[in-house]
Amino acid sequence: MRIGITGATGFIGGHLGLLAQSCGHEVIAYTRSAGSVVPVACETLHQPPNAPHALPETRLDALVHLSGESLMGLWTHEKRDRIWKSRVDFTEALVAHLGTWKGENRPKVFVCASGAGFYGTTTAGPVDEKSPRGGGFLADVCAGWEKAAQRAEQAGSRVILLRTAMVLGRDGGAFPLLKRVFGLGLGGRLGSGEQCMSWIHVDDATQIILKEIETETVSGPVNLAAPEAVTNAEFTRKLAAVLKRPAFFHAPALALRLLLRGMAEEMLLGGQRVIPGVATGMGYTFSHPTLDSALKALV
Repeated sequence: MRIGITGATGFIGGHLGLLAQSCGHEVIAYTRSAGSVVPVACETLHQPPNAPHALPETRLDALVHLSGESLMGLWTHEKRDRIWKSRVDFTEALVAHLGTWKGENRPKVFVCASGAGFYGTTTAGPVDEKSPRGGGFLADVCAGWEKAAQRAEQAGSRVILLRTAMVLGRDGGAFPLLKRVFGLGLGGRLGSGEQCMSWIHVDDATQIILKEIETETVSGPVNLAAPEAVTNAEFTRKLAAVLKRPAFFHAPALALRLLLRGMAEEMLLGGQRVIPGVATGMGYTFSHPTLDSALKALV
């Protein structure tokens, strides 16, 4: 297959490109850096920033859309606006642009990033792909993002929506920062520590994405999360143990809310127990089903 990836030089995009190439697929890398070359790609095409209508046309069997403004940082009005525009507005324009491609070039599968934030902050129990949308800014963004992506169905594409939990890997995501903080002995729980944390190892995340592309019966939302969710306190304890460092510090909820505004409430102090129903239903066996397994592999 010819698989295009936007955000091909990013954390998940880089791992996905390497996996797809190793499995015999051709990778078409879309990158915002003009003149850059992605080694695993048979073609590297320039994707101008904030210009989805300028995405270069080529024949694709699948397009995986992963690019977007980082959620990290203060959620000021301007930051929220950038998050919305880079996800919802950009995807809406990108899907419209794909509709102008020649029929033989248009991707048969359109895979679009979303997030577990779709479910909002919930303590009522586990959520799977059939669970309703929650409340909050992230839920609004994810819902708008998915609605924009689903319009690709009108052009004949099978649409897959990646409701991604926290992705753990040595070279990206939250883990490198956490490793530095805990390595300095500054680690600790956030708020009460009772909030649930869903996560997934990057190897499992990319393998599930590729399996979804290859499996013609899969469409709609797919939770990218390991079967075992943990509380923040449990995550803190296990990470400290595997790094052999103390975790005495405690970040009070009030301080996090004052410093990080909405980001703290929805990303650090809230959470969901996400069940990967579609992944297990299509027979996927997790390489790292438990946090212990994932952390030991990472360190």
